[in-house]
Amino acid sequence: MALSLLTGQLQEKIVDFFFPRRCVGCEKIGDFLCVGCSQKLPRLLRPFCQKCGKPESSGGLCPVCWGQQTEIDGIRSVFRFDGVARQAIHELKYRNLKAISGCLAILMANYLQDNPVHGEVLVPIPLHPRRLRERGYNQSTLLAEELSKLIALPVIDDSLRRLKDSLPQARTATVEERKRNVENAFACRDEKLNGKSVILIDDVCTSGATLEACAEVLKVAGAVSVWGLTLAREV
Repeated sequence: MALSLLTGQLQEKIVDFFFPRRCVGCEKIGDFLCVGCSQKLPRLLRPFCQKCGKPESSGGLCPVCWGQQTEIDGIRSVFRFDGVARQAIHELKYRNLKAISGCLAILMANYLQDNPVHGEVLVPIPLHPRRLRERGYNQSTLLAEELSKLIALPVIDDSLRRLKDSLPQARTATVEERKRNVENAFACRDEKLNGKSVILIDDVCTSGATLEACAEVLKVAGAVSVWGLTLAREV
């Protein structure tokens, strides 16, 4: 175990020597997010809706969540999907910068210290097999695995699966379209999450429709509670 850790650290140092880390915001050499750009990240601070996590001046429920019955127990997001946060996610998701997932997971873990979310397992939002083959990795799984190391919660990524190769939610125009887009898109293949308190992990929350669709399936499969935690969200 120790030898494996040392080998991994040595490999990381070699890679950093030949391909030094650059800030995704300003391209300064040193890390994927320099101190200056980290401070400029558009954080989603209180007050926000206790259900969906969107900014809400009352600190209670927003008008959309009032009287709305959902299976998701709540959604929390670290940043607005804007500026350097958008750029960082774009690099992770579309430019194969998988190594930035560790840096972003630290930001998620720091957020949880001030905004605790109840859960005992982390479940990344799955990609459809075709899209997974095209991209080569699931960015949500990378975030979940790095976050797991920091907060000591296990990752279960082989129970929830995606059946429907639907459009990316960002390409849909309305909330209703987003709900239809993920309707019957997910299923649980086993009973691993039965009786568990689940935290769903994703990179971006657009409307919450994907998280809600997953929560519906997980509750049917016996999950006790389901919260969503995303790196960013559109507001």
